[in-house]
Amino acid sequence: MRGRMNNVEKAKNFKDSIRKLMTSLKPYLFIIIIAIVLIILSTVCTLIGPNRLSKMTDLIEEGISVNIDLTDEQMSALRTEKEVRIESENFTFLLQFEDFNNQDSSDDLVTVLLEISTGDQTVTQFVGSEKFSVIEENEFVNFSSSEVEGIGIGYQNGALSIWLNTEGKVNLDSIFRLAIFLVILYIVAYFANFFQGFIMATVNQRVSQNLRSAISNKINKLPLKYFDSISYGEVLSRVTNDVDTIGQALNNSVSTLVGAFALFIGSLIMMFVTNWIMALSGVIATIIGFALMILIISKSQKYFIEQQAVLGEVNGLVEETYSGQEIIKAYNAEEETEEIFNKENSRLYKSAWKSQFYSGLMQPLMNFIGNFGYVVVCVVGAVLVYYKMIDFAVIVAIMIYIRLFTQPLAQMAQGVTNLQSAAAASERVHEFLEQVELKDESNLTQHIDTKAVKGNVEFKHVKFGYVPEKIIIKDFSAKIKAGQKVAIVGPTGAGKTTLVNLLMKFYDVTDGDILIDGIPIKELTRENVHDIFGMVLQDTWLFQGSIKDNIRYSKDDVTDEQIINACKECGIDHFVKTLPNGYDTILDDNTNISAGQKQLLTIARAMVENAPMLILDEATSSVDTRTEILIQQAMDKLTKNRTSFVIAHRLSTIKNSDIILVMKDGDIIETGNHEELLKKNGFYAELYNSQFEEV
Repeated sequence: MRGRMNNVEKAKNFKDSIRKLMTSLKPYLFIIIIAIVLIILSTVCTLIGPNRLSKMTDLIEEGISVNIDLTDEQMSALRTEKEVRIESENFTFLLQFEDFNNQDSSDDLVTVLLEISTGDQTVTQFVGSEKFSVIEENEFVNFSSSEVEGIGIGYQNGALSIWLNTEGKVNLDSIFRLAIFLVILYIVAYFANFFQGFIMATVNQRVSQNLRSAISNKINKLPLKYFDSISYGEVLSRVTNDVDTIGQALNNSVSTLVGAFALFIGSLIMMFVTNWIMALSGVIATIIGFALMILIISKSQKYFIEQQAVLGEVNGLVEETYSGQEIIKAYNAEEETEEIFNKENSRLYKSAWKSQFYSGLMQPLMNFIGNFGYVVVCVVGAVLVYYKMIDFAVIVAIMIYIRLFTQPLAQMAQGVTNLQSAAAASERVHEFLEQVELKDESNLTQHIDTKAVKGNVEFKHVKFGYVPEKIIIKDFSAKIKAGQKVAIVGPTGAGKTTLVNLLMKFYDVTDGDILIDGIPIKELTRENVHDIFGMVLQDTWLFQGSIKDNIRYSKDDVTDEQIINACKECGIDHFVKTLPNGYDTILDDNTNISAGQKQLLTIARAMVENAPMLILDEATSSVDTRTEILIQQAMDKLTKNRTSFVIAHRLSTIKNSDIILVMKDGDIIETGNHEELLKKNGFYAELYNSQFEEV
């Protein structure tokens, strides 16, 4: 199996990954700002609600009974100005003070008047008067009024208190207006949330679509050596898993973080506006949440990176195992394959478990902090109510605000967790997108018209190595005349396929030149070189589509008649017509078609391409003898009057070649046709005879 053990323990650049991710969001900045405004609008509506609920609680409470304590300022105003107005939600009291004896306050008289507003008129109703000498500490002197069942005046903690028994006098009109206001408020919040969710979902899917398109475009611009160094499953994981992770994480993190931050700041402000003592108590109770959250985030990031990397490796392994099932079974390698998979799967389990464990700690931790905040607020609120510093409605409001205050902590923690996943996935996606592309060839002006190609090819002292330190083609020189059929033979690792890769300009030569009709291919664009050559490879590649479309591949001007004629030339026409839908039969995993038939279809594809030169790389290596004869006949027709390069291990298939290049260790050691090389009794003769000895 291909090695895939990467070092991912070290946490990578989180800030740089997020910056690159934000660059992907830049085209949608305006509508993201709109979404953020809607999030803030929804948050503001949510924050106004508790304040109005507190007002409603006051109205209900005063509809049952009210206890109003005069402040020190009001007591002072009563003595100095002889009058003070006390306002509640439903009633306004006017207290008048009359001092009969400046030296003895026991004779001071307090008069209670009740002001009742009806439309534009205000009616003042006398309730009663009493001397301080009659009012005992913590006791009330009761009066009566036509508007309320009972009014009492008392003296508590050195200050006057007014008590009302207002049972049955709840201000339903005011409560109804507040209820309507709250309903409208929450409807606005709902629609703001709905539209911001719609906007962000659209943006996230657009970003995912753009990233997939960017990866698809990038694949076409990467040199072949990149794909030789990485598994297909790894690339597939970046296109699917990593891009999906980015989309899902953005959908769950951007709006969550913005909304949570706005709610956090807003609820904090509203708490301090409502009552700073209780607000401070709630804040102190939740400070520990920040510390723990920061600690967990710092510890968990490397596990999210490792999880994404190992997931890509497991995908690569599964892809290799699935595509190589026949080989695995043929070599009884099931146990070894399963052992390798279990090892990789165990790594994925460990990294995923750690990342999910840290992620799972967030919610219970935030729940604990929230509940702890409730307890602290209730205790502090009870003390403040006892000392007449607040009323019950303030506790109701603060309780709601403390929930709104702690809720964003959990949301921000989850949002940061999602952002970590997005950063890890973004890092892998952008790592792929930042790979070195093929060299820019816009400056190349040489061009060979495919209709004017003669077919002369020359290799001049070609040297090449996949890595500069290891040269595998050391000094290769050869001249091929137009129309010749050139066979390249040699043992495995001799450099045969490498030579074809250089000829197709999949790789650039380290030194020397390859010339086509006297023009060095380094002066030609890759597209021009690829137009000159048709290829039939050992690995047949047919995509899911009709037989007709597979043969016509990338050549829209090819007619159905040309396709049928090419199949007749290859001897595959009869087989195609026996299929249920003939040339319109869709090729997929369920189509019963042999390896030899697939190879004949690829030869038909090369025929309709009608390129002036051909490369046949081990085209008969995986078929039986009878099919080999059919393929050989088809290839002979295909190579007629074309310069062609044939790589073959079965030397019987290249006996009719005009020239045979025998390679060993990156050098040509023998040249000639089949008969000439056999007469030399050299390395070629040894290879040829050994194949028949084995048979």
